[in-house]
Amino acid sequence: MSKKEIEIENEEMSAEEVLNEEPAVRNDENEETPETEGPVDETEALKERIAELEDKNLRMMAEFDNYRRRTNKEKLDLMATAGERIFKEMLPLVDDFERASEAMAKTDDIESVREGIRLIQQKFIAFLDKQDVHAIETEGADFNTDEHEAVTTFAAGEENKGKVIDCTQKGYKLGDKVIRFAKVVVGE
Repeated sequence: MSKKEIEIENEEMSAEEVLNEEPAVRNDENEETPETEGPVDETEALKERIAELEDKNLRMMAEFDNYRRRTNKEKLDLMATAGERIFKEMLPLVDDFERASEAMAKTDDIESVREGIRLIQQKFIAFLDKQDVHAIETEGADFNTDEHEAVTTFAAGEENKGKVIDCTQKGYKLGDKVIRFAKVVVGE
């Protein structure tokens, strides 16, 4: 290796590497001995390996970032379409209410109006069941703070102490999750 080649190689290395590097052993013809070729080749191989790993790491980070963006977009799309599906299934109920409203304006037969409203209510309850929304049972149930909200207490005797006496507003669960607590009167 010529003196100029050594200077160029030393410029690429950091100051700490230059200080830690052992001087090259030279023979009279300015050629490196086979002893110094090993560490130079090994250094080059390690530099290539570092560059390869840095490139691999950068690609992995970019791939993960793309994955995160894609899953976030999919979540948003899923939430939007889930809401769309529920509202789409509710449209026939709205149609029924509109027809009932028109029928109430045209008729004096209260019983037929009541029957129509009852049918719409049953249809709506069936829709809620299909969506896994169920009313929380309150009649004669023990007061449970996980499902009930006590509006007031009422002296109801020893046999009804801690039991639900009356329900002022129904509560509902979506699956096992309470989405609205039942407002109840509790016996004391």
